Amino acid sequence: MITHNLFPTSVSFFDLGREFSAKENKFLLNLEQKPNDGNTTSKERKLLDDPKLASLREFVDASVASYFKEIYSPKHEVNLRITQSWVNYTKPGQWHHKHAHPNSFVSGVLYIKANKETDRIQFFKESYQQIKLPVDQYNLSNSDSWWLPIETGQLILFPSSLTHMVPTLQGDDQRVSMSFNTFPVGYVGSDDDLTGLRL
Repeated sequence: MITHNLFPTSVSFFDLGREFSAKENKFLLNLEQKPNDGNTTSKERKLLDDPKLASLREFVDASVASYFKEIYSPKHEVNLRITQSWVNYTKPGQWHHKHAHPNSFVSGVLYIKANKETDRIQFFKESYQQIKLPVDQYNLSNSDSWWLPIETGQLILFPSSLTHMVPTLQGDDQRVSMSFNTFPVGYVGSDDDLTGLRL
């Protein structure tokens, strides 16, 4: 049997390649918080615009540009800009609810504090299934969900429409992550196809 996995959903990992500085940690771990569904989140919604995070912003921008070029390969001059960015705080026994990111094209999560032995992110296939068969052995083709391990310093990028969540946090340490959304800027579509749009 020859199998072609057509039209995959691209979830890409990038490595910061260094530890977070003391200044970055102090800033990110001590932001004013507000309740979220299952955990808490920063009140500030444009964190990556802060000069204190200039180095992280440079890393995120470069990673987003690389992902966009490699995965989408746009024909016209169009880029992704970060629209919002915030921090999620999850204590032991808490979780991050199942959700997607409307009004965004590509979303990302940068892990500021995570345990690679126990922490993970879970993604879901939300498409309608006309016939649902019990599965003997799960794989990427027959699974309704798939989880991936994560660790401090990793950045994950994925289509904003991809539903995801974080299961209940195990262990004794708080998990801290920065999430962000993006949106295209430039010329999308095609005038000839009657889909031309300048953003």
